[in-house]
Amino acid sequence: MDLSQPWRRSYGDNVIYTDWKRDNYWRAVSSIVGHGKIIGIEGDHITLQQNEKLKEFLKPEQVKDLSHNIMKIRMIKSTEEMNLIREGALVADIGGAAIIESIKPGMKEIDVAMIGRNAMEKAIADRFPDSELRDTWVWFQSGINTDGAHNPVTTRELIIGDILSLNTFPMISGYYTALERTLWVGEPDKESLKVWEANVGAHELGLSLIKEGIACTSVCDQINNFFEEKDLLQYRTFGYGHSFGVLSHYYGREAGLEFREDIDTVLEKNMVVSMEPMLTIPEGKPGAGGYREHDIVILTDRGPENITKTPYGPENNIIKV
Repeated sequence: MDLSQPWRRSYGDNVIYTDWKRDNYWRAVSSIVGHGKIIGIEGDHITLQQNEKLKEFLKPEQVKDLSHNIMKIRMIKSTEEMNLIREGALVADIGGAAIIESIKPGMKEIDVAMIGRNAMEKAIADRFPDSELRDTWVWFQSGINTDGAHNPVTTRELIIGDILSLNTFPMISGYYTALERTLWVGEPDKESLKVWEANVGAHELGLSLIKEGIACTSVCDQINNFFEEKDLLQYRTFGYGHSFGVLSHYYGREAGLEFREDIDTVLEKNMVVSMEPMLTIPEGKPGAGGYREHDIVILTDRGPENITKTPYGPENNIIKV
C-alpha cells in the first residue's frame, strides 16, 4: 500500500508486500526468517491471534519474550536522540507561546488548538526541512473539560473565570515531546489559587528530585507525602511522569520508567523523563478543575537538564482580560 516511501525514509532495507491475500505480512516475514529458528518478540505487544500466526508461518524452534530487554535499551538515549528531544521541547514551547498569546474570552477550544498546532508544524518545517510533517497535535481544554488530562478538544467557548489546560505535542521523526501548563482566564478564586499553587509546589518538588541514583518509587512517595500533608492526595489521578523517546507501544512511554509506586527503576544518565503532577477537583467542589504542569528533564553528564522553558504558575499564566 505504501510502496517505496518507507524504504526512502528508513534506515537500512525494507520489504514491500501486497495485501491482496490475507496474512501476506507473515509470508513476507517467513521469506526472510525461514522456519525452525529462535524468534524474539515483544510479548507485551503481540496479540494472541498474531502469536498463533507466528507459530503457523514461522514454525519456530523457540519463542523468547525480549520486551523487557528491549525496553531497557530504549530507556537510555543516544546523543542524537537527546538532541532531537531538545528540539522537540523547543517546538512545544513555540506552540505554547502561540496559544498563550491568542487566548481571549469567546474563542473556541478548537480555534486555540489549531493556532498552537500550526505554529509547531511551521517550526518543525523550518528546523527539519527534510522531515515528514505528521501527528503533531494540541489538546486545549477549558472549564469542566480540564477534568481529564487527555480530554479531546471541543467547540466550547472560553469565558472569564475559566481554568485552562494547555497541552502541545510536536512529533519529529518518530519522537514526540510535550508541554503542559495550567492557565486562567482572568483572576482565579481563592480556593482555585490554593490548589494551583499546591500543584506547582509538587511540580517543583518533583523536578528537584530527578537525578541519577534515585528510584522512581522514591520520587513518587515523596510527592505523595507532599500532597497528603495538604489533604490533596485523594485528587491525584495518575503517575507523576514517564519516559520519552521513539514511538513504541504508547508514545515513547516505557512501562518500566514511570514515577509510580510500583516502579523501582533507578534513574541513570541519558534517561529522559517528564515531571507532570495533576490534581483533579471534581465539579461542584471549591476549586473544581484539572491542574497540571509538565516539564521534560534529560539526565546528562552535567546533571539534570530541564529542557522545557515555558514559565508555569499563577505569577506567569493568568490571562489578563
